[in-house]
Amino acid sequence: MALSKRVFTAKNNVMAICEDSTALAKIVIDRCRKLASLTERPGTITRTFLSAPMRQCHEEISRWLEPLGATVKIDAAGNLRALYPAREPDAPRLLIGSHLDTVPDGGAFDGALGVAIGVALIEALRGERLPFAVEIVGFSEEEGVRFGVPFIGSRALIGTLDEALVECKDANGVSVRAAIDGFGLNASEIPAAKLEGDIVGYLEFHIEQGPVLEKLGLPLASVEAIAGQSRLEITFRGSTNHAGTTPMHLRRDALAGAAEWIGVVEREGRATPGLVATVGAINATPGATNVIAGEARVSLDVRHRDDAVRARGAASLVREAEQIASRRDLRVDHKTHLSQSATPMDGFLVEQIDEAIRKTGSRPHRMTSGAGHDAMILAQQVPAAMIFLRTPGGISHSPEESILQQDVAKALETGAHVLGQLASRTTQRRVERA
Repeated sequence: MALSKRVFTAKNNVMAICEDSTALAKIVIDRCRKLASLTERPGTITRTFLSAPMRQCHEEISRWLEPLGATVKIDAAGNLRALYPAREPDAPRLLIGSHLDTVPDGGAFDGALGVAIGVALIEALRGERLPFAVEIVGFSEEEGVRFGVPFIGSRALIGTLDEALVECKDANGVSVRAAIDGFGLNASEIPAAKLEGDIVGYLEFHIEQGPVLEKLGLPLASVEAIAGQSRLEITFRGSTNHAGTTPMHLRRDALAGAAEWIGVVEREGRATPGLVATVGAINATPGATNVIAGEARVSLDVRHRDDAVRARGAASLVREAEQIASRRDLRVDHKTHLSQSATPMDGFLVEQIDEAIRKTGSRPHRMTSGAGHDAMILAQQVPAAMIFLRTPGGISHSPEESILQQDVAKALETGAHVLGQLASRTTQRRVERA
């Protein structure tokens, strides 16, 4: 279904979508590729918080937006904020956005696609105004690469970018505050970045970053929740000894204990519906080929949409580590680095997305996001929802990351329908209040 000839009427207000979705989808993809070329490391896609390429990124997106009648600014946290005005002054705002930073050697679409789709939806209006303003937000930081702390950009919008976070330093000893000031912004003005006024909600278009939609043969899904996360460090301690002279039955091998436990982690993750449990890092000491490891530190990442299930899973795995350690005459300690609650998306907005997907001729599908997103931060204060796009091969955070043009077209059509549905509802509410 092309966007041309699609007309939505909200009482006497008309929103005309005049561009063809397939052609507009190609523009979106080309724009993502252009942003991908703005990188700190030639030959890779690497753009971290307020690096020099981020300024180029802001300039490029501003060139897309300013001819459309949007007012573009960079707030004190480095977020690009572009306001497309409503039909009337003092109208509420709908936010559409995602992040502009990347992981090192990442992909062209993670984050950037959500911003490019938001711009395209405004472009498709061809100057028509809605009963609410549309604010495009390109978040300055979501990945946590430079400072080890994620969501700097979205935290600023809800007022939780506190002093301790602003004083965090990167590997070169540069603080968040110094990075902001060095970019030509004023860190003391961060409080002014906080959202004010009547917010309709926040929408984030994002690649799925996984294989589910491809397996189902679907282009899109609504996200009904973002999974909670537990991140722990488990340390097994035994005795360092000579690998050649210590009999197997007399060893206290910390790495062997960790290896046994890693198998348990995988089995528990498979046995609990919806749970994912991952050991992604191992550090064994002294780390020599001819020495029995006296210590093994391993990471544990546990995620689930139900916080109680996640907490039970993490606690169970800690107990398993203790039992393995006891049986092997080892000691074990654990430390929790993160316990992030699951975040439900706004039920009304999820329903609107499902309805919009259905109008495009696709089958609606609801998912839980296993990855964190800016939507989980915004959801703490405003209604928030996400639309996932199929990720070919399930590949993300990689130069091999890709997207299908027809899926982007479906996402644009879905976005246009959501705008129309929200416009009708907003107009109706204003009439009822009058």
